[in-house]
Amino acid sequence: MTVLQGEGVSGGVASGRLRFFRRNAQETPYRDAAGPEVELARYEAARDAAAAQLDKLYEDMKAALGEKKAFLFQVHRMMLEDQDFQDCITSAIREEGASAEEAIKRADAQFSQMFARMDDDYLRERAADVRDVSQRLLRILRGRQEASTGGEPCVVAAEDLTPSETAQLDRRVVLGFVTAKGAYNSHTAIFARTMGLPAVVGLGERLQAQREGELVFLDGTTGEVFINPDAATVARLEAERERQAALRCDLKALRDREAVAPDGRRVLVCANIGSIGDLQAVADAGADGIGLFRSEFLYLERDDYPTEEELYRAYRQVAEAMQGRTVVIRTLDIGADKQAAYFQLPPEENPAMGFRAIRICLARPDVFRTQLRALYRASAYGKIAIMFPMITSVSEVLGIKALCAQVRAELREEKTPFDEDVQLGIMVETPAAAVISDLLAREVDFFSIGTNDLTQFTLAVDRQNAPAQPYYDQRHEALLRLIRMTVESAHKAGIWVGVCGELAADPSMTGFFLDVGVDELSMAPHAICKIKAEILNG
Repeated sequence: MTVLQGEGVSGGVASGRLRFFRRNAQETPYRDAAGPEVELARYEAARDAAAAQLDKLYEDMKAALGEKKAFLFQVHRMMLEDQDFQDCITSAIREEGASAEEAIKRADAQFSQMFARMDDDYLRERAADVRDVSQRLLRILRGRQEASTGGEPCVVAAEDLTPSETAQLDRRVVLGFVTAKGAYNSHTAIFARTMGLPAVVGLGERLQAQREGELVFLDGTTGEVFINPDAATVARLEAERERQAALRCDLKALRDREAVAPDGRRVLVCANIGSIGDLQAVADAGADGIGLFRSEFLYLERDDYPTEEELYRAYRQVAEAMQGRTVVIRTLDIGADKQAAYFQLPPEENPAMGFRAIRICLARPDVFRTQLRALYRASAYGKIAIMFPMITSVSEVLGIKALCAQVRAELREEKTPFDEDVQLGIMVETPAAAVISDLLAREVDFFSIGTNDLTQFTLAVDRQNAPAQPYYDQRHEALLRLIRMTVESAHKAGIWVGVCGELAADPSMTGFFLDVGVDELSMAPHAICKIKAEILNG
């Protein structure tokens, strides 16, 4: 028996013969460019064919999984048509004499690396979406078909899977999958969870093709993969499969229940989302609201500033979809690692602590005012709360409140409807904000503790620096004291406080959050029922 350890990204036990994913779009020998006009025509034809494929894929996935879950393929369509992406390809063809294939590879490398360098886990994993679109174009240019797994029930193995490949896995024969690469927040992992497909990623070089056809059991919860397991291991995993199936049934029963702790106090369990496409997952999970809507994608997915009308339509759609439940929308958290070329931000040596988030918004009030107007207008159609990131001082909050007051005055004068009672809150994600939380609490309606940045700033550990990871301790006493201090300051001032970092979804931390009096926990939708169970059990 061989045991491999990876990262479990979609729970459940699966077993079957190992089948390696067969990509028909294998590399072909290097192709010389036939001249700019020919190569441009080849690229444009491939782009049109890819658009047609994505449209069909969207319709097929919408029928199978629902419109919101199929939204990814509309995002891929937008990437395909992104002007910066297209310009990168066409300029390589026109100005450098590249073939269509080579130009696409260059654009793929440039844009996927841009996303991969981002600090935010969710945004970093969008690099896989760029690769997905690029591979589709290359496959069309090479005249290849989609990949296949064969027709017999199996556990699929691959170096990695793109979101499109994952979404198109045939559930009649694919019982689960394992990959050498991958990450928890990738769309590949998200689709696996959506499809209820057990999956383990990050197995590395030990996942080798000569294992083809061998019996494998995988546990998508623990991240363990057993190749040719012995009888005792098989018996244990079969029992675990039955236990997990029963647990899933129990958790589903919690979907519509309120999370009330044994002492009678209700804790809201909300969802973190990054795009409108996540709304169906929020509904399926039974979330009490949206505790964090990252608004960056509305800026990062384009080559120019979004208009007020474009922002307003997106915010209104989210507000209406939540049907009166609170939607906390974080204002633009861009800069440093989250770059949009049209912002023309200078490179920085220490980007996590640089010119980013609220600092950009206050320095560019025209950009900020556009977003605030859109948010207030959308508040007429649901319960929107506005949250401001990277706060370090009371003066920043006073500047924000003054600008919000100006926007409200403008809308009143225009007779544009909006909710006069929109709550304003801040992210507590810097030690400075936590230490002066008693002062900040007097100026806002709520706090949301961002444990990811608060950890790295408190411990002086870059959470993307692999050698430093042993020092990135989210249970460090200093961090726990700052969280406790923040909650006490909030409650003393009569405001509510939530947690929206990774710790909110950690069942081992739920007891601590209950003890200190956190009012709301916000997390990825798939974790909601699990945390509800922890709260109900105290």
